[in-house]
Amino acid sequence: MANLTDLEYLRLNRWNRFIYRFSHFFTEKLPNGLKNFFVGTGRRIAGAAKKVGAECVDIWSTFVNGDWKTKLSFLVMGFGNLARGQILRGILFLLFEIVFIFYMVTTGAYWLSMLPSLGLQGPSKEYDPIYDTEITIPHDNSFKILLYGVLTIFFIIAFIYTWRVNVRQNKLAEQILKSGKKLRSGREDLRSMVDDQFHKTLLALPLTGIIIFTVLPIVFMILVAFTNYDGAHNGYSNALFSWVGWKNFDTMLNWSNNSGTQSYSATFGEVLTWTLIWAFFATFTNYFLGMFVAMAINKKGIKLKKVWRTILVLTIAIPQFISLLYVSKMFAKDGILNGFLLSMGWISQAIDFWGDTANNGLLARIMVIVINIWIGIPYLMLIVTGILMNIPADLYESARIDGANAWQQYTKITLPYMLFITGPYLLTSFTGNMNNFNVIYLLTGGAPTNAAASSAAGAVGFTDLLITWLFKITTGAGNYYYLASVVGILVFVVVAVISLIVYNVLPSIKNEEDFQ
Repeated sequence: MANLTDLEYLRLNRWNRFIYRFSHFFTEKLPNGLKNFFVGTGRRIAGAAKKVGAECVDIWSTFVNGDWKTKLSFLVMGFGNLARGQILRGILFLLFEIVFIFYMVTTGAYWLSMLPSLGLQGPSKEYDPIYDTEITIPHDNSFKILLYGVLTIFFIIAFIYTWRVNVRQNKLAEQILKSGKKLRSGREDLRSMVDDQFHKTLLALPLTGIIIFTVLPIVFMILVAFTNYDGAHNGYSNALFSWVGWKNFDTMLNWSNNSGTQSYSATFGEVLTWTLIWAFFATFTNYFLGMFVAMAINKKGIKLKKVWRTILVLTIAIPQFISLLYVSKMFAKDGILNGFLLSMGWISQAIDFWGDTANNGLLARIMVIVINIWIGIPYLMLIVTGILMNIPADLYESARIDGANAWQQYTKITLPYMLFITGPYLLTSFTGNMNNFNVIYLLTGGAPTNAAASSAAGAVGFTDLLITWLFKITTGAGNYYYLASVVGILVFVVVAVISLIVYNVLPSIKNEEDFQ
């Protein structure tokens, strides 16, 4: 569709405007966004390569033009600082180098050497005369090799960075002395750490924690996707696991058209589709119904507003673990609801809310969405109540004077304001619902079982999300950790793509000045 001017766009009716925006997004905005992403990625890679080249040139010029203290510091970290009187810096640099060399000589080199193979000798059986039986004797440990191998690589990167800081510090110290100025003493360095460099001191420990407890596990999880790590190859007590390359992704996505792995690719597509449907309804039903409930309670003339709010808040005051398990039992085939309906004669046989496989488990899927509304409305009601109080009353007064009815006031004032304020919340709520483990697992456990997907790992059910399927893959009979890792990576890719697209079209991002 050709681009329209603002005047031509305003002349369109509401439906044609929607069609125009929809087609404009997929024909221009999305392709341009992908183009800008790849171009920007290429520029960042080129910029990083250029920066690395500049660093190498600076290191070489520092070595060539530096004095003997600086040159010796290339080999013995901190020597230049010690020779120039900066005792604290020198000791820290030297101590770090000693620790690194000791670690690499004692264990680090071993972990790195074993990383390509993930172990050479698996567990063996040997006869124990004391117990008169064969016992398992472990040898290499693939899990430890992968974990400590990655940790060693991180340590090497940290050492290279520290060595570069050491070289830069020596170059700077040499330049300061040549200019006739005095170097900082150890006491001044300590004072600086709690003064002008306090932000670095404050962030050092959290940053280290993020790298060790967040980045390292993510890298480990990604690498597991390229191995055959499962219950039969746990790397220690039964058999070693090894690298398998892209085989696991082929198994899950079936990009080589292997007929033996179609069950996984078909199952993944079905579960992903239901996950997106669930996330859409779980997000927007709660959002709009919560908004309407808040507007109804806040409307002038409504009495006992605090009572209504308290009743709704009681829903979320009880832990979800308790309330969801109770509701699950209440709607069970032998639950309270079926018992009541049977006793009243309204039904002739119990309704299987969680086990009916008709229409791909449609009844169970509708039930989890409806129950999630019951759980989610109170949160939105509380959020929206505070926002509604901040909308200027003059806007509604002006709209009423101009003849706007209640629906027009909602679509032209309330809804745009709400979307502007809560746009980022909607995005995080959508991504959160894609990974909403509690509601699905506690209500249905993924039931009813999807017989067509029984050949795939995890005994997939019609209400299973990707996150609950991932849980079943790891806790099932096979403990397919490698497939769970693949699913985790694919979930991240899907969530990241959706988040990036939606984030760039949010009113609060595109038009920040609209409600200022």
